[in-house]
Amino acid sequence: MSSPISSQFPDAPPVGANAAAPAAQASRPQPVAKGESDTVELTLSQRGDQLHTQGQRVSQIASTLNLSEAAVNRYLDISSKG
Repeated sequence: MSSPISSQFPDAPPVGANAAAPAAQASRPQPVAKGESDTVELTLSQRGDQLHTQGQRVSQIASTLNLSEAAVNRYLDISSKG
């Protein structure tokens, strides 16, 4: 013995009505600008360390980051006294 679904759910939209489209549209992920989701902002210290690891000299790092060589040495924990 079966009864029509419409009698079990009287408030449901009629079959074929596209009532689910707005809900599906709202739950769909929004596009992200290219590269935005996989970009990380580094601190000056981290950038300096990264450049030093890549083999750049302190003077090059200072120039790249617009810092003094003394500041780069502090970031890298390099003693100028030797």
